[in-house]
Amino acid sequence: MIPGNKQELLAELQRSYSLLKSELATINNEIAITKTMDGHAKGTMMSPFDLVSYLLGWGELVLKWYDKTSKELPCDFPETGYKWNELGKLAQKFYIDYEDLEYEVLLKKLDNTVDSILELVGDLEDKALYGVPWYGKWTLGRMIQFNTVSPYRNARARLRKHRKNESVQS
Repeated sequence: MIPGNKQELLAELQRSYSLLKSELATINNEIAITKTMDGHAKGTMMSPFDLVSYLLGWGELVLKWYDKTSKELPCDFPETGYKWNELGKLAQKFYIDYEDLEYEVLLKKLDNTVDSILELVGDLEDKALYGVPWYGKWTLGRMIQFNTVSPYRNARARLRKHRKNESVQS
């Protein structure tokens, strides 16, 4: 389901993140750092830790975008130094940004970022989220969904596939 209003977006954010958290809870520290999953850039491998770093990076970008644009400050999309056709490179940056954290700390940071996004959405009116274009033709609600709900669903599918592959190899 693609959310079309504030309540649907809040519900989908909570639902998709709750399901993702359940999947993340099955991963121990050793497995978390093992690079056995296809990476976000062609020809690369990543670990579940990297995947969480990727989700955290995008969540923090969403918050940064809103903060800057709400203050009418210049904002580079998707991120300073990166273009939309360089998302694999941006993913690699996210992996590096958080590589020194403990896995539990990384998960807590993701929880906090999701909480901040939920708070942001909760504080906004439907019109601000879905009533006006916010970035090009996209509304703020769609930009939030593109960079949270959709990646959470994708990450959960990747983690389930990873767990299935790990159990077959054991």
